[in-house]
Amino acid sequence: MNFSTRYSVFAIFPLLAACALAPQQAVESIPEPSGTANLEQITETPQLNLPNVALTDRMLYEFLLGDIAVQRDKPELAAQAYLDLAKTTRDPRVARRAAQLSYEARQFDTAVEAFKLWQELEPSSPLAKQMLLSLLLSGGKLQEARPHLDAVLQADPANAGRTIISIYPLAARSPDKSATLAWMIDATRPYPQVAEGHWAVAQAALAAGNKDMALTEAHRAVTLKPDWDVAAVFEAELYLSSEPQKGLSLLKKFLNAHPDNKDLRLFYARALLNQKQFAASRDEFQRLLKDRPESPDLAFAIALISMQLGEYARAEYELQLALSKGGKEESTVHYYLAQLNEARQNDAAALVHYRQVKNGEYEYAARLREVALLDKAGKLSEARESLHRAVAKNDPQRAQLIMIDAQLLREEKKYEASFQVLAKGLEKFPENPDLLYQTAMAADKLKKSELFEQLIRKLMKLTPDNAHAYNALGYSLLDRNQRIPEAIKLVEKAYQLAPEDAAIIDSMGWGQYLLGNLDKSAEYLKRAFAANPDPEIAAHLGEVLWKQGDTDGARKVWAESAKANPDNEALKAVMKRFIP
Repeated sequence: MNFSTRYSVFAIFPLLAACALAPQQAVESIPEPSGTANLEQITETPQLNLPNVALTDRMLYEFLLGDIAVQRDKPELAAQAYLDLAKTTRDPRVARRAAQLSYEARQFDTAVEAFKLWQELEPSSPLAKQMLLSLLLSGGKLQEARPHLDAVLQADPANAGRTIISIYPLAARSPDKSATLAWMIDATRPYPQVAEGHWAVAQAALAAGNKDMALTEAHRAVTLKPDWDVAAVFEAELYLSSEPQKGLSLLKKFLNAHPDNKDLRLFYARALLNQKQFAASRDEFQRLLKDRPESPDLAFAIALISMQLGEYARAEYELQLALSKGGKEESTVHYYLAQLNEARQNDAAALVHYRQVKNGEYEYAARLREVALLDKAGKLSEARESLHRAVAKNDPQRAQLIMIDAQLLREEKKYEASFQVLAKGLEKFPENPDLLYQTAMAADKLKKSELFEQLIRKLMKLTPDNAHAYNALGYSLLDRNQRIPEAIKLVEKAYQLAPEDAAIIDSMGWGQYLLGNLDKSAEYLKRAFAANPDPEIAAHLGEVLWKQGDTDGARKVWAESAKANPDNEALKAVMKRFIP
């Protein structure tokens, strides 16, 4: 159920069907405006006051011209031909046909002229009035439409609510929301007991930024029509963003009075979910599932909530239930079963389900998770095979696959192969920032210093606020003990852009160490290590502590980091230098 009523003029009124004009036959295929006319009444064409006009050669020519234009898909020509005929003959049937054709041709000015003529020639036609009103509103002619709205409302006051609901979406198109609000207030003032009028004013007030008025008018609509779920939900929605509990209470109150309103219960369940009231939301979804036990979507929603609550056994049962019901895309369910098993640290079961995700929106994500789990298990060859089966849908994903492939090769210590994968990828996507960075770092790893600097400087030009680019070049120079003043400036620039980044803080500390500022260096490095106990930061911090004379502190930092990262080359190298 869509509680926000939104229409377009061409959605409200179905296109008028083409119809040939005969002397004793009126056009009866004109559409019924939603909520303002009864199609059965329209098709019972009233006796028309037809003009006594002789059929001239000129008129016959224009009739033929109009019909041939329709047959040859020239709607603008057909509409103009029939409008000219209507003006000449003053025949309401011809005016009606002209209105039909100009409306279908989306010719606003011609359509307005034709509908005005039709209304003039057939003043008893409610459809002519209603269509003209809607057309003027859709064109933003609020003031011009106003007397026509008054006429329609006065002609059928019993259906004033339906009329107001029908015309509000058209009036709401006006870009001047304050003017629309004033117009709507004025138009509905004669109908203070019509709930739909207050609802429309509430909608216009919200669009104009007057939430207090929206709340007042929405509440008035609910008071006048307490069984109208659209108004009740709108009032609740107004509160959900600022006073969510009050909004939920209003929904619950209405639902208690209308327990069989399934659409409202679904809205309430989703509102609870949005407010992270997972258990209560699941209860509502379960009530819905009890009434619709065949629904895989409801079973699936309940399963996801159970996952959110950490009730994995229950969630697995509910996902399997959704799978057994059919209707829900199997790949989607398998993806979440895989996610659930990952959360339970059952990687083998997760892999089985990821491999069953063979289409749909989660296919790409499933391949990446499959690769990650195989990589985690040390099955790098299988991981690369799975990676090569992944189907990218856009260039960012294609670049991502290249970088993951390079990462897998790097983990196998195949640094040259990793670099080649990145370099070839960069030929395809030369301005992808992430690919530029990864290629530059791979070049640095292989001591290709000139290429590294060239790529990093290109990245800095492409993304001038990229803190990691400045840090990478600055740290590389520091690590090679080259151009130290320039390196310090680069690192300081990175620090200005990202002062909380642990790697950048580490670079600042290492730069101060090379300048001989041990105390300042230790301060930075301790901050970096506290933020991220990375083994390379541990190597730097230990070296500075050792130089400060705190050999016990250095040994402790290195030992603890080596225990957690026994294969880190930088850490092993520094320990070998200081502790032979």
